[in-house]
Amino acid sequence: MPTPPTPGGTLTIAVPDEPPGLDPTTSPAAAIARIVYNNLLEGLVKLNMQGEIVRALAERYVVSIDGMEYTFTLRQGVKFHNGRPLTADDVKFTLERNLDPQTGHPHRNYYESIRDIEVIDARTVRIGLAKPDAMFVFNLARANSAIIAKEEVERLKSHPIGTGPFQFVEWVRGDRISLAKFKDYYEPGVPYLDRVVFRFIQDPSAQLAALRAGDVDVIGVGLSPESAIELKADPAFQVIEGLTTTDVIVAMNNGKPPFSDIRVRKAITYAINRDEVIKGAVFGMAKPIGSHMDPLNPYYVDLNHLYEYDPHKAKQLLAEAGYPQGFEFVLRLAEPYMAYRRAGEIIAGQLAKVGLKAKIEILEWGQWLARIYRQADYDMTVMGHAEPFDIGIYANAQYYFRYDNRTLRALIKEADATLDDAKRRAIYGEVQRLIAEDAVNVFLYNGPYLVGMQKTVHNWWTNLPIPAIDVTRVYKSK
Repeated sequence: MPTPPTPGGTLTIAVPDEPPGLDPTTSPAAAIARIVYNNLLEGLVKLNMQGEIVRALAERYVVSIDGMEYTFTLRQGVKFHNGRPLTADDVKFTLERNLDPQTGHPHRNYYESIRDIEVIDARTVRIGLAKPDAMFVFNLARANSAIIAKEEVERLKSHPIGTGPFQFVEWVRGDRISLAKFKDYYEPGVPYLDRVVFRFIQDPSAQLAALRAGDVDVIGVGLSPESAIELKADPAFQVIEGLTTTDVIVAMNNGKPPFSDIRVRKAITYAINRDEVIKGAVFGMAKPIGSHMDPLNPYYVDLNHLYEYDPHKAKQLLAEAGYPQGFEFVLRLAEPYMAYRRAGEIIAGQLAKVGLKAKIEILEWGQWLARIYRQADYDMTVMGHAEPFDIGIYANAQYYFRYDNRTLRALIKEADATLDDAKRRAIYGEVQRLIAEDAVNVFLYNGPYLVGMQKTVHNWWTNLPIPAIDVTRVYKSK
């Protein structure tokens, strides 16, 4: 029999990376959403554990017959952590701020179909679209669409004030972020916990030691596969193995020679043995992917067969591109992510066999975001993209891949405007094939969801359809 929820207590969660800030509307870092989304900040709608869109701050919404107007009715009794009631004006302010280029929203394109926003009354807002947008409601379920209070914008990065079940307490840089139960939360009975602490522990061995010592209750993200195997054999702990939306890729700078040459990119793709990478980086506990879409997505197409490991073909393509002896390049890897670093080291060894000599540089997470994500200052990197349904990033020529393809942009635009599900499925199939055939990046594997925890922790999510650690209904038994 399930243990009845026990209120109270403190839950301590180990996470590998300290967020660069706490504002999900100005940074795409999963490390931000992981802590704040659905805990501190909430959107009009959200994704549940099964990846389904469900209500959040919106009690309900109605869509016009032509799909051009969305009318949202807010829940009653919702308050921000500063005590002020949530109103439709906050929704209008948030969406207009996200659309403002000065805000620096990482995915402003999510809202570009909006024509106008009208506040009907304190609890009702009507959003008119300039064109049909099949992704509109899904985009409102992302962490980037969290509703914020106008008066609290200035301290959003360091002290976020939201409507979530927990409120911000403190951020001790380099050590932890602490949250406390918000007693005026609109949903009766939750959260169960009094306090939640996210501790930054980068080293997998240190994470495991902290769990065994009882210093942390959960290794919430970044549990290494070898640690998962070890914990599964110990009756004192429990391990969750589930699915994620994380697409782990070898990203290449398509705007920079020699990676701007499709023959070079294809050569690199043929030179990488994905099965070997998966075995070495995550102990075989992952599924290979052939394009930038995860198996949780209903539009996923299995394209693993496109590039079988073929170092001989890789050498032929390099010679055709004018590099018969190969070339040297820099492979920059993010320090917090051990699996990606291991993958990078294995890949460097594989590429060396076809004459491609990688100089590996390890960057702190903030440096990776600043130099690679924001400035595209790199040749190659290995990274997991955790944002669900984010294949649209390939339509942005200024994204850090620097991939510029007019046909791809037209396909994404068509998919966004197509409300017929069968037609959308066909278009997204074309999109997946196009970026795979263009070898924009090397598509490695779907990141495994591995969580290790004490036996006293209950109600943890068994899959991760969003990059957030939602502890609203998590509790600890005595």
